[in-house]
Parts: sequence; C-alpha cells; structure tokens
Amino acid sequence: MDSTWAVVTGASSGLGVAFAHRLASEGANVVLAARSEDRLEQVAAELRSRHGVRTRVSPVDLSSPEGRAGFVEEVSRTPVSHLINNAGFGTLGEFADIDPARVTQELELDVVALTELSRAVTPGMVSRGRGAIVNVASTAAFQPIPGMAVYAAAKAYVLRFSCALWDELHATGVRAIALCPGPTQTAFFANAGNSEVMGRRRTPEQVVDTAWAGLKRHRPYTVDGLGNWGLALTAGLAPVRLQTLISRGIVSR
Repeated sequence: MDSTWAVVTGASSGLGVAFAHRLASEGANVVLAARSEDRLEQVAAELRSRHGVRTRVSPVDLSSPEGRAGFVEEVSRTPVSHLINNAGFGTLGEFADIDPARVTQELELDVVALTELSRAVTPGMVSRGRGAIVNVASTAAFQPIPGMAVYAAAKAYVLRFSCALWDELHATGVRAIALCPGPTQTAFFANAGNSEVMGRRRTPEQVVDTAWAGLKRHRPYTVDGLGNWGLALTAGLAPVRLQTLISRGIVSR
C-alpha cells in the first residue's frame, strides 16, 4: 500500500482511531480527517511511531458544505485504497424541540458528506480494480426511533446506499459495505445528549474486527455483535407501532 492512502473520517477519537490503527498495522498510509487538529496530530504521531506509516492530517468540518468542498476535491485526486466514512453524530430529543441548524448539520455529515466522499473515490478505485469503502451505519438503520428520528433515518439511508453500491461494484474488484454497530464505547451518546443511554457497549476494536470480517466475506452489510444481529433481523418483522414502542423504550432508558 506504499503508494496509496486510506482515508478515515471522524479520526480524532473512538471508532475512527481504531480504524486508523488497523489500517496502519496493515501497512496503509492514512489520511486523518476531523475537526480537532490537535487531536489528529496526536493520532498521526501514534500511527507513525507504532506502525511506521505516512500520515496526513486534514482538520475539516465535514458538516459544512463550504468546509468540506476542498477536502472532497483533495480526496478525489488521491489514490485511495480504503475510505472509512466514520464521521457522524446523532441527537437525542423530540424532533419538534431540536434546533433546526443541528438537524441540517446532522444530515450534511451523516448523509451528504458520506455520499460525496464515496463518489470522490469510486472512479479511481474502479479504474485500479481494487479498493474498499466502509460506511458506518448503525443498528438504528433497521427501525424508526422516536427520540432519535433524524439519526435513524440517516443511517437507514447509509445502509441502503451502501448495499446498492455493493451491487454496482461487485464485479469491479472494489468492495463496499455498511457497518452497523450497536452501542459502542465512544463519545457518541455524550455528544448526542445523554452519556448514560444504553450502558452495555462493544469496544471500537471489536467493531473494526467485524468490519474486516465482513469485507473479507464480501458482504453488503454487517452487524456488530450477536445480540445486535438478532435485533436487526427481527426489527423488520414487527409492526411499525411495535417497532417505535420498543425503540423509544430503549433510547429512554
């Protein structure tokens, strides 16, 4: 991978850091993107010291169309081996009470930025006949979630988009997968508004292991954790009223 680069968004903490270390451990040079330049520099130094790879730091607000435009253009000109679309956030609360600006930011980051970056790397991957796109969705993608309405809808988009992309790219040598973790040991819930929600959580390293296993098996999507697989498989079988009743109860715990 000496002449190619892996791109990781949301790379300043949590899953992004775990993905960056996995890629670097396999010899990939890594582009790290997130808002916090100081934290990105720390992660980059860790990757160089531990794995001996090259790194590039891109402090960027991917929820801003103006802010991410230059980064998307940069990525389109880079020979990318892996794109990890990990950046995203959710918001806890009733839709009518949420700041409209935050709703727009959430969709710009969780949906639009992910789509634009996927489009930026796909032609180059196809021309080289290899590459991988990992889009971080969520178990929230499998049912509507009152109290996290926008997040669940955004992740449903990520799941469906990734599955369609998987099919389009299937014969090209390029792999695409939606990764659907459940609650994970990251700052996600603190940022969403309640750090106490869903206390039983998987580690970022476990989630990355699941992503790599799914890529190896050429799956269109994969769910992290056996219990989460069960919930995902049964969610669509229940009537919508029951789905919303159960999901609202889980979020409000």
